[in-house]
Amino acid sequence: MKTQGPAPLTALARLSISLPAALMRKLDAMLHERQIATRSQLIAELISNAVAEHEALAHPDAIFAGTITLVYRADRGRVRTQLAQIESEFLKEVISAQHVFLEDDQSLEVLLLQGPAWRLRALADALRMVRGVQQLDLVTTTALLPPLHEQERTANGKRLQ
Repeated sequence: MKTQGPAPLTALARLSISLPAALMRKLDAMLHERQIATRSQLIAELISNAVAEHEALAHPDAIFAGTITLVYRADRGRVRTQLAQIESEFLKEVISAQHVFLEDDQSLEVLLLQGPAWRLRALADALRMVRGVQQLDLVTTTALLPPLHEQERTANGKRLQ
């Protein structure tokens, strides 16, 4: 007898939940404001975010891709220098950074990351401690970026041209 493997990704499972009426109204308002087609789609997105966050906490050595978004006041002494110094200590994890100036001497920076969950969290924690950082959010996903560069090697280990 053949055993069945995991269900295909397209398979659906049903879930029935009960919510307080006030929470259901807020959920429906969110659904409407975000123009999401169904409650199922919204709830699946919320659960996916929670699962990714849990995975990063439960498996600190697992590799994750993600972003850190931070807003900071640039008028606070050496904020940019401190942030750049911390980011340089995480060169293996920081794939790219985007910086824009906002109004009132504020800056928005978004870092694209990949690495072990504990390193991503350590980077976020170090950046959060810089005086002048006003907001910081780390978002992780279990999907990974493809390798940026792979060196092809021959059987004897020499690099192919």
